Amino acid sequence: MDERIREHARVLVEWSARVERGDDVVVSVGPEAHELAAAVYERLGEAGANVVTTYDSGELTRAYLRAHGDEFETPDHELALYEHADVVLSLGGGRNTSATADVPGEARQAYATASTPVREARMDTRWVSTQHPTRSLAQQAGMAYGEYCDFAYAAILRDWAALADEMARMKELLDDGSEVRLVKEDTDLTMSVEGRTAVNSAASVDYDSHNLPSGEVFTAPYATEGKVFFDVPMTLHGKRVQDVHLTFEDGEVVDYAAESNEAVLSDILSTDEGARRLGELGIGMNRGIDRFTDNILFDEKMGDTVHLALGRAYDSTLPEGETGNESAVHVDMITDVSEDSRLEVDGEVVQRNGRFRWEDGFEA
Repeated sequence: MDERIREHARVLVEWSARVERGDDVVVSVGPEAHELAAAVYERLGEAGANVVTTYDSGELTRAYLRAHGDEFETPDHELALYEHADVVLSLGGGRNTSATADVPGEARQAYATASTPVREARMDTRWVSTQHPTRSLAQQAGMAYGEYCDFAYAAILRDWAALADEMARMKELLDDGSEVRLVKEDTDLTMSVEGRTAVNSAASVDYDSHNLPSGEVFTAPYATEGKVFFDVPMTLHGKRVQDVHLTFEDGEVVDYAAESNEAVLSDILSTDEGARRLGELGIGMNRGIDRFTDNILFDEKMGDTVHLALGRAYDSTLPEGETGNESAVHVDMITDVSEDSRLEVDGEVVQRNGRFRWEDGFEA
């Protein structure tokens, strides 16, 4: 076994999920994540955790949703599993990144809505999602498998404590700020962040962070106005969506377009009322991610990017007792800010052309 797999497992169990003796842990394992799962289970055994395994396959999901129709009930037995769990670890690693591409949008939306209580229960645990490098992900990224493994572990096996210290600077700017403005090609967007709490997403539940790799600072914007252009291609619902334009008025999407697979975007926006509002503003700060790979777990954390998510807002960004934007979806879209761009907080430029104001090369 590649020693980097064992180190991946150690970071996931010890740093990210902070697993303790006696924790009840659910591990969701993708079809190609067997080696990572074995390393994770060894760590969980050493920690004295109690483990239940589930299997996560896009091909099985496709078979189920296409056969079922578009009326679903909340799966109470699955809900009970997560209501009694302390930790949920998702080890992604599928055979086909487009396995669910031909699932009808109506079935997908209905299933997502019915599963909302399950998703909420899962998010009440110390949950962490990660991915094992697979050949399908390498192919999607346009990379040789060995090259992709080097890329993935450069993003995952970071000095997370040091990165957390750097990202704390951006968190402080957003926490103290009232309005964020993003300006670049076909983009001039303003968002209120007053009263919100930014999350220093340093790949650990101790930082309210639930992805490995991570490396972003995010918050829950509202009162969004203007237009934004997402020029980073992404696979949504198994289909490549490219060059997305959104226009916001009074916090809501009022116009949209995409160069390819616009119907996918339409399906997302019609899921429910909250799907037309933003649930997240995220600023990528992981310099270990140096290229786009059509994988949202990595791409949205890349330095020189900003991402916005339609749909659900995370409770960790909201004042206690406040609900925020609610939706059955949370769909991230990314814009490249490496050139001819600026990010302002209350009129002050904090990032220009991908460089933060505390970094070498920043131009005020």
